[in-house]
Amino acid sequence: MKKRVTLTFPKQTVNMPITYRLAKDFNVAANIIRAQVAPNQVGKGVIELSGDIDQLDEAIEWMRNQGIGVSLSSREILIDEDLCVHCGLCTGVCPTGALRLDPDSFKLVFNRAQCIVCEQCIPTCPVQAISTNL
Repeated sequence: MKKRVTLTFPKQTVNMPITYRLAKDFNVAANIIRAQVAPNQVGKGVIELSGDIDQLDEAIEWMRNQGIGVSLSSREILIDEDLCVHCGLCTGVCPTGALRLDPDSFKLVFNRAQCIVCEQCIPTCPVQAISTNL
């Protein structure tokens, strides 16, 4: 099973090897989608956790006990077809290729299954046609 979570690290836990502990203690794989972590600052990260459902729940509970804020993410990228001008700027920042321009029609094509909701496309859109559902 997979769960996408947003983690908020207090200053004192930024130096803790979270992904190592998740793998070693709970047999949970952590795919870091996006992270902004620096010493002596509050850190944030979007992580996709993979493993057995019971182990995932135990790992999430452990992180919460360490003072790490954990919120389950069910966000999705939304594209407003009425606003989109199909400029393709978003395709240049999409790390998975979920956004691409059709070579025949030059229209934006969005493959939701490939999207990891990294949100890099949102600030790139010059007409603000891209947003999240939350």
